[in-house]
This record gives sequence, structure tokens and C-alpha cells, in this order.
Amino acid sequence: MNNKEFIAALAARTGYTQDESQKMVKTIVDMMGKSFETGEPVPVIGFGTFEVKKRLERVMVNPSTGLRMLVPPKLVLNFKPAATIKGHIRKGGQDNG
Repeated sequence: MNNKEFIAALAARTGYTQDESQKMVKTIVDMMGKSFETGEPVPVIGFGTFEVKKRLERVMVNPSTGLRMLVPPKLVLNFKPAATIKGHIRKGGQDNG
């Protein structure tokens, strides 16, 4: 599903126009981005939690040359799915009911 299809489906389910739905999604994404900049996790009830984690520096080996390099620490976005989502995925995404 691409962005255009997602917005169309969201608009159909909520009864809002596609333009209004697009604005809502953009607002949510912007607010999430601001939370990530401050280091705050963003929990989405029933879906999971997005959070920024620090990846420590490490030594990496280039497989083609065998050269060892130091990779500096960096911040990465992490997602921890909710238990209900994990269970749904384990069942292959099939609804049992």
C-alpha cells in the first residue's frame, strides 16, 4: 500500500475527505518527529511504541578487504510492537473470527 492508497482508505473509513485525512497524517508524523527530537517515546495504543535509542560505537570489518573500522555511535529509531500485533503477525495475519 502506498501513501495515496493509505490516505484514500483512511478517508473512506473515517468519513473525512482525502485532503483532511492527508493533513491529519502529516500532523501526526510531524508531532512524532518532534517527540523523537526530544528523545521522548511515542506509544500508539494497540500498535506499539516508537523510541529513539543510542547505538554504541563498534568495530566493523569490511568483508571484501578485511579492513577494521570504528563505527561511531549514533541514534536510531526503534519500534517495539504491541503483544496483539505480534500475535497477529505470528498467525500469518489471518483473522480467526
